[in-house]
Amino acid sequence: MDWLFKFPQLDSDSLLAVKRAIDGSLKALTRSYGDAIEGFFYPLLKVLIFFEDIMLATPWPIVILVFAGIAWFASRRWSVVAAVVGTLFAIGLIGLWVDSMRTISLVFSATLFSVAIGIPLGILLNRFQRFGAALQTLLDIMQTMPPFVYLIPVVMLLGIGRVPGFIAVVIYAIPPIIRLTDLGIRMVDKEVLEAADAYGCSRSQKLWKVQMPLAMPTIMAGVNQTIMMALGMVVIASMIGVQGLGLSVLQAIANQYFTQGILNGFAIVGIAIIFDRISQAYGQRLQKHRGGTHE
Repeated sequence: MDWLFKFPQLDSDSLLAVKRAIDGSLKALTRSYGDAIEGFFYPLLKVLIFFEDIMLATPWPIVILVFAGIAWFASRRWSVVAAVVGTLFAIGLIGLWVDSMRTISLVFSATLFSVAIGIPLGILLNRFQRFGAALQTLLDIMQTMPPFVYLIPVVMLLGIGRVPGFIAVVIYAIPPIIRLTDLGIRMVDKEVLEAADAYGCSRSQKLWKVQMPLAMPTIMAGVNQTIMMALGMVVIASMIGVQGLGLSVLQAIANQYFTQGILNGFAIVGIAIIFDRISQAYGQRLQKHRGGTHE
């Protein structure tokens, strides 16, 4: 009766052989094609360095003015502008400006790539049923996989540094924009689509001139969630060499520096609040325009 209480397992030697074969294949791949893989991602490294250099080389008053302008454009509310400016001032006063600019550049780059890849995938998810079913399964796996697991394959292929950390952040942050793009398209009223058909719109015209504009508030909610998830991955990505606030948090944990950890955590929360307020305010403005009211 022991078999009722002990789950059957594969032979330990066979399982070990399979694991070694897979690990050996990956190591052989990196030894044989490591330089080619790094060369393929070299343009991405240049893009990341470009954005980081812009953030670090720009004088702090200009950075604050730019963020204030973006906040005003997105919200048309002085309270949001004041919150953004005050948060940036507070981050600078506690000596975390440089690390914060590195973190913002990484999150901004990851968000751009996630949106550029995620919106087309969301459209494909909505358009093609079989592809959508396979993609839904993949997204379920991506959203339930522990974040640390994303670091294993990218480190094996690319080592440590900006590029593997960036790839891990994008993989972790991209599911919301894909799902909410699909949801936004599906939520468009059928009466509106029927009216577009009555006017003789082609399928592509109906997508880009009717569905996508009406789906934009939902897509902006996806952008908001993507930004939040990218920020949440920053600390974990610091384990493979990504500089910024996450690295300082990791050092604080390793050395038990309570104050350093709290201050860097405050800066990360502050950046999250800035991005959240701006993206949410812009999404709400789009929603008002969709409903027919204007400020």
